[in-house]
Amino acid sequence: MTKEKVLEALSNVQEPDLGKDLVTLNMVKDIAIEGNYVSFTVVLTTPACPMKDMIKNACVNAIKLLVNKEATVQVNFTSNTTTKRTDEGTVLPKVKNIIAVVSGKGGVGKSTVAANLALALSQGGAKVGLMDADIYGPSVPIMFGVRGERPMMMEIEGKGMIVPLEKYGIKLMSIGLLVDEKNAVVWRGPMASSAIRQFVTDVYWGELDYLVVDMPPGTGDIHLTLMQTVPVTGSVIVTTPQDVALADAKKGIAMFGQAQMNVPVIGLVENMSYFTPAELPENKYYIFGKEGGKRLAEEYDLPFLGQIPLVQSIREGGDSGVPIMMSDDVISRKAFEGFASYVVRSIAMRNANMPAEKVAEVVL
Repeated sequence: MTKEKVLEALSNVQEPDLGKDLVTLNMVKDIAIEGNYVSFTVVLTTPACPMKDMIKNACVNAIKLLVNKEATVQVNFTSNTTTKRTDEGTVLPKVKNIIAVVSGKGGVGKSTVAANLALALSQGGAKVGLMDADIYGPSVPIMFGVRGERPMMMEIEGKGMIVPLEKYGIKLMSIGLLVDEKNAVVWRGPMASSAIRQFVTDVYWGELDYLVVDMPPGTGDIHLTLMQTVPVTGSVIVTTPQDVALADAKKGIAMFGQAQMNVPVIGLVENMSYFTPAELPENKYYIFGKEGGKRLAEEYDLPFLGQIPLVQSIREGGDSGVPIMMSDDVISRKAFEGFASYVVRSIAMRNANMPAEKVAEVVL
């Protein structure tokens, strides 16, 4: 066995999402050969890569079939999360990808989806932050069990910065951590927009693979402010199957479809897709309609990122401060893990095939 023959064999292994082989993509490193033993490292596009096992099996088969059928193959993995950030040195320079989770209307479970997406990415090995940009209805303090806690301040390069709270391995920031939850945030648009800018410029997020932003419902000031302040990698649209939610989801899609926004839609996820009783885990009851989100994704030619069931434990987890991704509810966890895997794949393909990110150029 030689390194040349190993590389030649691995040039037959395709990266499932990017459509090119591992060698062309420069994803194979540190080849070591000793007798019939060969080891090498595959550099993934994200630590949360859902195709890890598939790639490993394909590599082992390629070596055994094309190089040495007696070979003992050790495939190691590392990751270098892809990014299209071109503005290093400005806002959030160490954050590789920014994901905006949006919905056309309230009540579709957007915050639940954002929280569990962040946790699923983190459990896949990524460094993750969650910014609660819903100024008027912050949910993060309740959903993560940090009500009443306050972030600390620290000096970074001569500037006072807010240090996000950390819970379950992810960094958290919310207006609910800065004001008394008994008080309503009664602010005009410019004040809310100013708060969002501070969450970006005055919070020390550090190095992150993904910053998930839980946006307020609708299409308003805060959305425009975020898009004008940071280059958002892409947006995830959350809807339920019912027609009222779908009609509002179309507005969210239309907002990001404007040329000056520069924000692609990563895909659409359907929440509360069906009800499954705990005692009848194989049964599905389509309370809000069936596959409305899937049809909407097809109508707009968007990736469909999955269906999240309407399960009592998901609601209970959010209320108790222990999100479902931190529980032992296998069915619900699998739904969110599958959804998160589609998100990271869509982002990897977006970074490979689309122009570099820019801030939105909106003049209103």
